[in-house]
Amino acid sequence: MADLLQFLMSGLTVGAVYALLALGFTIIFNASGVVNFAQGEFVMLGGMGTAFAIAAGLPVPLAALLAILGTAAVGVALNRLAIAPARGAPVVSLIIITIGAAIFLQGAAGLLFDKQIHRYPGFSGEAPLRLAGATLLPQSLWVMAGAALTFAALWLFFTRTLTGKAVLATANNPLAASLVGINTKAIMALSFGLSAAIGAVAGVLVTPITMTAYNTGVALALSGFAAAMLGGLGNPLGALAGGLLLGVLEALTAGYVSSQYKDAVSFILIILVLALMPQGLLGRKTTDRV
Repeated sequence: MADLLQFLMSGLTVGAVYALLALGFTIIFNASGVVNFAQGEFVMLGGMGTAFAIAAGLPVPLAALLAILGTAAVGVALNRLAIAPARGAPVVSLIIITIGAAIFLQGAAGLLFDKQIHRYPGFSGEAPLRLAGATLLPQSLWVMAGAALTFAALWLFFTRTLTGKAVLATANNPLAASLVGINTKAIMALSFGLSAAIGAVAGVLVTPITMTAYNTGVALALSGFAAAMLGGLGNPLGALAGGLLLGVLEALTAGYVSSQYKDAVSFILIILVLALMPQGLLGRKTTDRV
């Protein structure tokens, strides 16, 4: 029982990160119809930026804030320089653009920072917590709490603010939104910046546990995409459910089968979901009228 609890705690910690990644995919997909495979690089930039800012002598809160704001600016620039000029291009072309952007950001991070592995101390120390025979790092609580607060804040943003409702209107029907006076170009930039900031938050929170490097974004993007597909691409609640479920499945696979097969779980889930349940767990089935 203690082993199962240990695996569940580890899975929920990683799953919270996957949920934030899936949420980033969801926000951009809803706003623009684009699947942004540069989402994993936003997590990397958040972690690397915070690590280097702390090494430069900045306090952790300020370092994290600067990393998040800087990553958000990168997201806005990605939309302005790469996605917006290709608006109207086939979906496959836009996906290839985001893959190219991910490769560019990875190389730029290697030049701007370095190619070493980095981490920084946990926000509440390194002494593990004991819970019914399982061991839990205090930083894991920060990760899970941070994910929960992010989802709650976004729910309030989308349901209680005019800007949030404008984002939802643009996601539902861009043409109708523009006809009623919504600046859809600004909303698109906001969506990319918001998605990048969410990825950076995940990077800031998880780096003390998993460490980070310039090339960690690709694997994170694939796991986040698998979580989004599992929960239902375009559904924020699905992003949460898919991320947590994927994290738990990976942890159970590593614990009871072999850690060598842990990373294969994401690929297997993508194949199974696409083959058996394309709309995901909480996604809506769509029908075309002819």
